[in-house]
Amino acid sequence: MAVSAPAADTERAGTGDQRPRPRRSGRLRTSLAFWAFVGPFLAGLMVFTLVPVVWSAYLSLFDATNTVTPLPEDFVGFGNYADMLTDRAFQDSLITFSVFAAFIVPLTFACSLGLALMLNQLRFMRAFFRSVFFLPFACSYVVASLVWKMSIFSGVRYGLMNSILDLFGIEDVAWLFSPDPPWYWLVIVSLRLWIQCGFYMILFIAALQQIPQHLYEAAYVDGAKPGRQTFWHITLPQLRATAVAVLMLILIAAYQAFDEFVNLIGNQAYARPPLAYLYYTALGTQQDLGRGSAGALILALLIAIVTLLQGRFLGFGNKEGR
Repeated sequence: MAVSAPAADTERAGTGDQRPRPRRSGRLRTSLAFWAFVGPFLAGLMVFTLVPVVWSAYLSLFDATNTVTPLPEDFVGFGNYADMLTDRAFQDSLITFSVFAAFIVPLTFACSLGLALMLNQLRFMRAFFRSVFFLPFACSYVVASLVWKMSIFSGVRYGLMNSILDLFGIEDVAWLFSPDPPWYWLVIVSLRLWIQCGFYMILFIAALQQIPQHLYEAAYVDGAKPGRQTFWHITLPQLRATAVAVLMLILIAAYQAFDEFVNLIGNQAYARPPLAYLYYTALGTQQDLGRGSAGALILALLIAIVTLLQGRFLGFGNKEGR
């Protein structure tokens, strides 16, 4: 049976007016893939970071001794914060950190930058030496502290350092057990330098490789001597953004010093950083979780303020610092 022309035209017109519907299955798969990768991280961040921080802020408002679920009548408001700010031991721990930071920040910066400059000039076995200097960063602070304590600076009998001193007729030194003179700073600072210099060295090497070579060629044409002149006028300005970031990371890591102090010296008042003092306050014999939580939040706020001020002073993130 023949189809009439108007009916055929109407059928073709109806077929031509159809538009492809948007494919939502592709978007759904993309969304599912996104949450499959990001979801576990967000869950871990929520459970292991955000919830403890909120609960710590809650505990800091209570007299929470030997308990993590204080009663309403134990509410003390900001009393724990006032106690921590006036606590002489907590103040001494901040002084200990200040001394530690005064040693470790410039030394780590200078050593890591020096290693990066030397390795960047190598023409052979560059990957080998990078690995050699970076490998200590993979070592645990606890293990390294025990090696420093049991083999180098104390040992089963005298330790490597005292054995070397004996060769020169120098009397043995109590490296870790005498606050006067404070030889323990040599042990702690050398341990931290050995562990973390390799990591910051890699950051500087990556930044050095991004410096355009034509800047050095133009400087040589203008008569600049390779070495100190090119370093101060080309290399260091080009490394400013990386240098500021490294300084901030070193300072934050210094605030978090804990393992080397505890494993080398223990709970000694003459060398106890803030984290060690808070650990013994909250989880030691006192079990004062309220004051410990207040001190932890004070320390976190202090780290944030110092980091922001340092970034502001050094121009971190400014386009001029690139």
